[in-house]
Amino acid sequence: MIRSLSIQNYALIAALDIRFHSGFSVITGETGAGKSILLGAIGLLLGQRAETRMIKAGASRCVIEAEFDLTGYGMEPFFERHELDFDGHACIIRRELTATGKSRAFINDTPAQVSQLRELGDQLIDIHSQHQNLLLANEDFQLSVLDIIAHNDSERTAYAKAFDNYQQVCRQLKEAEQQIARIHDDEDFIRFQLQQLQELDLEEGRQEELEQEAQLLEHAEDIHSALWSASNLMQGDDRTSMGVVSALHEAQRQLDSIASLLPSAEELSARLDSCIIELKDIQSELDSEVDCVDDDPDRLEKINEWLSAFYAALKKHHVSDEAALMDLERQYGEQLEQIDNSDDQLQQLQQQRKQAYDTVMTHARKLSKQRQQAARQVESQLRERLAPLGIPNVQFSVEVSQRKEPTANGLDQVNFLFSANKNSPLQRIADVASGGEIARVMLSLKAMISGAVQLPTIIFDEIDTGVSGQIAERMALMMREMGDGGRQVISITHLPQIAAIGQHHYRVYKQDDAEGTTSHIEELDTEQRVNELAHMLSGAALTEAAIQNARALLQTPTKL
Repeated sequence: MIRSLSIQNYALIAALDIRFHSGFSVITGETGAGKSILLGAIGLLLGQRAETRMIKAGASRCVIEAEFDLTGYGMEPFFERHELDFDGHACIIRRELTATGKSRAFINDTPAQVSQLRELGDQLIDIHSQHQNLLLANEDFQLSVLDIIAHNDSERTAYAKAFDNYQQVCRQLKEAEQQIARIHDDEDFIRFQLQQLQELDLEEGRQEELEQEAQLLEHAEDIHSALWSASNLMQGDDRTSMGVVSALHEAQRQLDSIASLLPSAEELSARLDSCIIELKDIQSELDSEVDCVDDDPDRLEKINEWLSAFYAALKKHHVSDEAALMDLERQYGEQLEQIDNSDDQLQQLQQQRKQAYDTVMTHARKLSKQRQQAARQVESQLRERLAPLGIPNVQFSVEVSQRKEPTANGLDQVNFLFSANKNSPLQRIADVASGGEIARVMLSLKAMISGAVQLPTIIFDEIDTGVSGQIAERMALMMREMGDGGRQVISITHLPQIAAIGQHHYRVYKQDDAEGTTSHIEELDTEQRVNELAHMLSGAALTEAAIQNARALLQTPTKL
């Protein structure tokens, strides 16, 4: 609950420090005094959007800070999840906004994101403003009421997981159906492309190998001639000339003849012998190459045909090498395999969808059963709560029907049906209830929900719209009852009947000085409360009758 609130330079508030209490408190003040400003400041702490126009004129920044007592509310998981300091009791939230538009947030002096403020704020405070009465016609709100009363968090979590899985399987099936349909439309084209690529009999390195062989065959005659000439020069023609090898043999013989006379001649002869051996080896290879090189026009034609088809395929498919063509061939093969196996694939996904759907429906039926039970509880409690609030013949029914297909929230459709009169037919509450009746229904719902949810603070902003007199008094008693047990309930009101029931009373007022108009808030003592209530009863001029009436109001019984 809120222990203290400090505001600096926000709207009409220059500086404000106020402490709050547990139980039921009321805030009063003239229209325009700054009650909504107070709520706006609290809203910033809860993660609402910050706007520089809310900084007090002439100030460079505004700072809003609140201390919360969270003892016993089990908030430790939030702080552990976000790695924030927490002693199990106090939590301080601070929001700073500069005139340049920079906004900063802190939780227990640790920088925090606005999303973290929102998440924490949802667990700290429920602010019920007048426009929230419109939620009563909202099906999601009506459904959430049943879920809160049903305490079905675990089942809703299980359903949400099952529903997400069901949607994912449905998406996979739809995508597979669309993809297979596209592939089926292109099946003839894919088969033709694959056949052309398969006819190339692609292998890694084959292009280079065949290009080299084609070059060899195209120049076979020149190569053969060069090899033959080289061979002849090596071995010579015995009739006309001496070849290189023969000449070296003769040179070796001459050196051998003088080896006894010249010692170095023997070494030179040995070196010539090595050269002769190497040259004979070269001679042998030349003869082999001459025999291997043949002019084969048929082979050259086949190679050129393959290379021509290969180059055409590269151009056609806009790729640069055989690896890319081989990858395309693999892809086409996979697509055709997918077509051939499409029936099995779709059957498998359809089976998965059926299993996922059955799981969703199992959890949906459990949710529906829990909601049906909660609906009877809501009907009973609301009738009990509304009767003392001036609707003795109230008829209230929660209609829970089922959709044909599951949604994110389950199968259930919820309608709150209402009639203020015994013999009038039940109709949708938003269609037949007056503003005052809707306010009383919302208050009753909040009172019922507060008993089911551990929420530290509830703030009602003029929940009393459309009511007065004894009904307002009974609404106040209901809010006071909600504040029993340590919960903090704050009501912003214009009605003295409600203000008198508060255990603590605050007054918001405006003050003009040399620097302009500023808003202030103060906690009232007993005599100040009497004067404030008297003003609310009689207006600006205090009368003795109004003062006596105010004192009488403060003696109002505090139980329904």
